[in-house]
Amino acid sequence: MAKKRKSKKILYNNPPFTNTSNTAFEMEEKELKATGIVRRIDDLGRVVVPKEIRRTLRIREGDPLEIFTDREGEIILKKYSPIGEMGVFEKQYADSLSQTTGHIACIADRDQFIAAAGGGKLLIGKAVSRKLEEAVDERVNIIASKDDRKFIPIADDMVEEFEHEAICPIICEGDAIGAVVLLSKDRNTKMGEVEQKLIQSAAGFLGRQMEQ
Repeated sequence: MAKKRKSKKILYNNPPFTNTSNTAFEMEEKELKATGIVRRIDDLGRVVVPKEIRRTLRIREGDPLEIFTDREGEIILKKYSPIGEMGVFEKQYADSLSQTTGHIACIADRDQFIAAAGGGKLLIGKAVSRKLEEAVDERVNIIASKDDRKFIPIADDMVEEFEHEAICPIICEGDAIGAVVLLSKDRNTKMGEVEQKLIQSAAGFLGRQMEQ
């Protein structure tokens, strides 16, 4: 196996909450870590991303990847998030949902939290938990309190504790691509049918917006 090396390259990196198709990329110096893994392109132009890298970066079968090239001939693959491409709209929608419900409102794609309002800003950028990832994959709606068996942690390395949660997957063109989440720290404020209908409506609206 080739010896691992580190090299600095200038990559084109889009700022958060921007549409890469409409926004010029900002040039940002980043550290690239060589893996020492070499793959050949087959006769159909395909190349296999190693299983270890797919597991570490949570790249699943069927996940879309954006392809970038730089001035030095480098090819860069980046996970594509349809939800992240909606720009500041998610933040505005989370704000509106939080004001309507009085709860913390969050919007996540399949990897991390993209937007949060009502006191949940520390969640932005945090990786979603495996349990939440599974709930999205299985298209499960959850309304639960902390003591319920179906209550799940929503983020990795989560410091804050929540007493109640409501979760609804976002479906776009038949694919589960994220979730709308409501959270409460107040033990006495349980969530029920009203919150369930609100997050279902929100998830449906976001899914339809991304289909346009």
